[in-house]
Amino acid sequence: MIDIDKWQEIFTTIRKHKLRTLLTAFGVFWGIFMLVVLLGASRGFRNGVESQFDVAKNAVFVWTQRTSIPYKGLSPGRYVRLKTDDIEAIRQNIPEVDVVAPRNNLDGEFTVNRKTKYAAFEVFGDYPDFIKVEPKKIVSGRFINQIDIQEKRKIAVVGTKVVEELFEKGEEPLGQYISIKGIYFQIVGTFESNQKGERAMEDQQTIFIPHPTMQQAFNQGNRVYWLGLVPQDGVASEVVETKVKALLMSRHNVAPDDLKAFGSNNVEREFEQVQGLFMGMDGFSWLVSIGTIIAGIVGVGNIMLIIVKERTKEIGIRKALGAQPWSIISMILQESLFITGVSGYFGLVVGVGLLEGLNYAMKKSDAESEFFANPEIDFGIALSAIILLVVAGALAGLIPATKAARVNPVVALKDE
Repeated sequence: MIDIDKWQEIFTTIRKHKLRTLLTAFGVFWGIFMLVVLLGASRGFRNGVESQFDVAKNAVFVWTQRTSIPYKGLSPGRYVRLKTDDIEAIRQNIPEVDVVAPRNNLDGEFTVNRKTKYAAFEVFGDYPDFIKVEPKKIVSGRFINQIDIQEKRKIAVVGTKVVEELFEKGEEPLGQYISIKGIYFQIVGTFESNQKGERAMEDQQTIFIPHPTMQQAFNQGNRVYWLGLVPQDGVASEVVETKVKALLMSRHNVAPDDLKAFGSNNVEREFEQVQGLFMGMDGFSWLVSIGTIIAGIVGVGNIMLIIVKERTKEIGIRKALGAQPWSIISMILQESLFITGVSGYFGLVVGVGLLEGLNYAMKKSDAESEFFANPEIDFGIALSAIILLVVAGALAGLIPATKAARVNPVVALKDE
C-alpha cells in the first residue's frame, strides 16, 4: 500500500533543496550514462572489428615459402610447392581436420570479358568446402558443387560488382557466359560479401571457378597455392595448424625446425586476441563508470546526512510518539532510493537513446564504418545497471538512516 504522507515528505524535502538535490543526482545520472555510452561504444567497435572476420572464427590458412635450413642434401632458399596429393594426405592422416579447402588464384594481368564489356577481377579456383571457410551470401543460383569438381566444369560464381560491370541493369546473369583469358565460363551463381565498406566492394569483385578446372584450363598442373582449414568441433585451431605443417614438412623434405618454409594464419588466435582487447575495454568502462557512480553515491549520502541533521527534532518527536526504528530507516532509505533511482533511470534512458540515435543516423546515411557498427547495449547490461542503482541507493541511505534510527528523543527535542 502506498504511504502518501511519506511521499509528500520526500517531495517537500526535495523542493526545499532543489539545486543541492539536482547537483547530487547528476553524479549518479552521469555515472550510469557513461556506463551505457562506453559499453555501447565498445560493442560498436567489437561489432565492427568482428565483421572483418569474414572467415570461420577457427579457420587456419597455410601457404608455402622458401626454406631457410639445409636438409637431406637440399640447400636453403628452395621454394616449397604444395600439390593436390597433399590434400588427400591431410584428410587421411589428420582426423582433427574437418574441412580442407585448397585454393589457387589466376596470376598476371588480364581482363574478364562479356560481349563488348570488360573489367579486371580476381579469379580464384576453389572447392565447395571453401564457403565453409569463408562464408558468402548467395544471392542467386548456387556455389560450386562436387559434380563441378569431378567433371571439371567451366562454370563461375561471380560477385554482385562483377554483374554490375559486365551486365546491363536488370539483366539476368545466370546462364550467361563470360570470358576469362579467352576461355568461356557459364555463370551459375552470384553472391554478396559479408563484409562492409571497401572490403565488401573488393570481395564482390571476385569470381570463383572449380579448383581442378583452374588447374587444367590455365596450366597450373597439380599445384595448390594455399589451404583453408577448419578443425573438428572441440579441436583447437593451433592443433590443426601444428599437425598440418608438420605433415607437409615431412612430405616435402623440409627440416622440422624450419619455421620459414610454411606460412600460416590462425584466425582463432587473432580472434581471441581481439576478444581480450574488448574485454579490457569493457572492464575499463565499468571501472570509470562505477567510480563516477560511487562519487554520486557519496553525494547522495551526504545529502541524506544533512537531511537527517535538519530533521533531528522531527525524528525525535516521531520516536517519542512511538515510531519504530524501522519506520525511521525506511523513510530515509526510500528518499535515497528515489533520488538515485530516478537520476540513474534517466541516465540509462538518455544513454540508450543516444546509442539508438547514433545507430539510426549511421544506417540512414550509410556511414557504418568497417571498424564501428551497430553500437548497442544488451538487456543483461541494462539489468545490471538497474540492480546497481538499487544497491547504490540503499548504500547511499544506509548510514544516514542508521544514524536517524539512533536519535535519542530527549536530546532531539532539546535541539534548536
